[in-house]
Amino acid sequence: MIASSSNSGLRIVVLLCVAEVLGMTGFSTYPALLAPLREAWGMSGTEAGLIGGVFFAGYMAAVPLLSGLTDRIDARRGYACSTLLSAGGTLGFGLAAEGVWSACLFQAIAGAGLAGTYMPGLKALTDRVDGPLQSRFIAFYTSSFGIGASVSLLLGGWIEARLGWEWAFILCSGGPLLSAALVLYALAPVAPAPLPQARRPLFELRPVLAERATLGYVLGYAAHSWELFGLRAWMVAFIAFAYALSPDATIPWAPAAAAAAINLLGIPASIFGNEIAGRIGRRRYIVAVMAASAVLACLAGFAGPLAWWLALLLVALHFIAVMADSAALTAGLVATTPPMKRGATLAVYSFFGFGAGFLGPLAFGLVFDLAGGEGALAWGLAFASLGVGCACAPLAIWLTQRKETT
Repeated sequence: MIASSSNSGLRIVVLLCVAEVLGMTGFSTYPALLAPLREAWGMSGTEAGLIGGVFFAGYMAAVPLLSGLTDRIDARRGYACSTLLSAGGTLGFGLAAEGVWSACLFQAIAGAGLAGTYMPGLKALTDRVDGPLQSRFIAFYTSSFGIGASVSLLLGGWIEARLGWEWAFILCSGGPLLSAALVLYALAPVAPAPLPQARRPLFELRPVLAERATLGYVLGYAAHSWELFGLRAWMVAFIAFAYALSPDATIPWAPAAAAAAINLLGIPASIFGNEIAGRIGRRRYIVAVMAASAVLACLAGFAGPLAWWLALLLVALHFIAVMADSAALTAGLVATTPPMKRGATLAVYSFFGFGAGFLGPLAFGLVFDLAGGEGALAWGLAFASLGVGCACAPLAIWLTQRKETT
């Protein structure tokens, strides 16, 4: 049933935003603890990046089924079941991870859980809310991802400082179970849109990408995710590096707390970015924002030795630029997709986006190692590798120009 008023639509989006934040309590636990885990396990940058990236490989492997299935069943059912994967992967990391490969296994399981909650949560929203406010509510929902990442960073860093890294993972595994309870008991069931008489596969790569507008948004989202998830995976470790170069400075925030605050800045950037894109045109807006984020990626990475506050400022500006096109991309995709195809289309969109999210942290770590593994040059070149994803922007925008939506 589609919400009949703005008040009921607002209630639905707030409920789903809260559920998403709860479901993500384990999402940033590993990035928050990357520095102590690197030291404890003696990991190279490539190994550390692999553990960060494999979370999204698990997502990519599961999303064709878990998101595509929402065209056939109420998304809330799949959402609730998938939280068990999120909880299990995070709990398993805390109880049984002993090195790179066991950590990768549990990260992949947790990533598969997110595949069944993030885009299916968006499908649950668009199944229940339609009309002129839908684009704005999508921006609210996608921005809740940033709140979830920030809460996870704060929780992980706070618990690790008091109880150790194992307990950080164990305690953060409880949030997804609370998320499932909220969705099942507070979100009314709804029947999915009727399917065409000939049943389609759950995951339709070629038909979805045959739509020029869809392909453009998919490629744009992949470029966005390469940069976003690479930055999130390494942000805390970079801030710790910048702090270490100013041992006599009085710094008011721990690295994880600073990263959490920076992640929160992405929320208004995403929401207001979508509003601006709707007024000046998504194509023009997205290419400008991606160009800015590429430049800021190169500047931020080399700022560590200059001053800790300058490094924080440039990382914050970089993150704002990265997040500024997030909701604009997703709202544009939804606006160009018929309701009965949204589950399958979101599955493809998410598959490519989080596939790039797997490669971004790994490429960052690889470049970091090739450049020496420590020091300003290694960090600067690794950050510059994040800006490479923005090279996809001109092609993505060209592909969307014939079906521009505002």
